[in-house]
Amino acid sequence: MATKILILNGPNLNMLGKREPGIYGSETLQDIEDQARTRASSHDLDIDFRQSNHEGELVTWIQEAVEDTAGLIFNAAAYTHTSVALHDAVRASGLPMIEVHLSNVYQREQFRHKSYLSAIAKGVICGFGVDSYLLAIDAMSRILKSES
Repeated sequence: MATKILILNGPNLNMLGKREPGIYGSETLQDIEDQARTRASSHDLDIDFRQSNHEGELVTWIQEAVEDTAGLIFNAAAYTHTSVALHDAVRASGLPMIEVHLSNVYQREQFRHKSYLSAIAKGVICGFGVDSYLLAIDAMSRILKSES
């Protein structure tokens, strides 16, 4: 049985492909999921890929993941810069987590430079579009192998 990782996506990412393609690209969240599944399978990883616009739902999913998930890849979107609750949920889970962003947040507005997740992340990957997710899957595979 393959190892399972959770890939969580925060608010407005369901609008990818329509929302500011100059910043976020033209690919949809479904496109990202399809590419992520292909990459994960090459590492013998299964993924549970989810998106929510609701902070509490993301917290619940993180809490539930502790039961059967080995790692977390997280694009918390705008909640990255505002959510102590998500920080606390990830920290309490004990799961290795990689923070991802499609855009380079450091080339954007100053408020996006602050992350409540980076301090508890194994690493942060930003600015590579869809490849940010694929690079995170590669990295998570290495992390899980080194921890086993």
